[in-house]
Amino acid sequence: MSQYQIAVIVGSLRKDSINRKLADAVIRLAPAEFTFRHSRIDDLPLYNQDDDGNQADAVKRLKNEISTADGVLFATPEYNRSIPGVLKNAIDNASRPYGQSAFAGKPAGVIGASIGSIGTAISQQHLRGVLAYLDMPTLGQPEVFVHVGDGFFDDAGNVVSEGSRKFLQGWVDKYTAWIRKQSGK
Repeated sequence: MSQYQIAVIVGSLRKDSINRKLADAVIRLAPAEFTFRHSRIDDLPLYNQDDDGNQADAVKRLKNEISTADGVLFATPEYNRSIPGVLKNAIDNASRPYGQSAFAGKPAGVIGASIGSIGTAISQQHLRGVLAYLDMPTLGQPEVFVHVGDGFFDDAGNVVSEGSRKFLQGWVDKYTAWIRKQSGK
């Protein structure tokens, strides 16, 4: 049985991030042959083209985690109707210098959760545009715009609602099939 390694990038640094909880809940629904690893982005320097020839160790680590993965899972909040700066900074660092992007050709999945009624729809739209430029084939459907209210997650971080769990399981099934197809394993 093939093993699939997925790099997980959560666009929130908050300790109690609902997007980290969503990513972890989705990970628990994945088949056994999939391994997920959270990629740290809170220690990256602000992207500066002057550093392209001498990237920081944290940037090299992130690029290696992405390069060695079979796919990438993005979990993004929505800040001011777009992606968070920390997520954009991680993307900019790992995609540079030009022609040396760690993301090129890596299949991606995009999910997001918010306390707002439209979830992270606009943030995901912006992120999908960036991923298209980076040459990342991205799962289009189903889309996951999760509205999180009180009681959405239990104390262990599991999704409480059977309907929501079933929806997320459907997404995971589609995403893992997408990764299998794209990786050619």
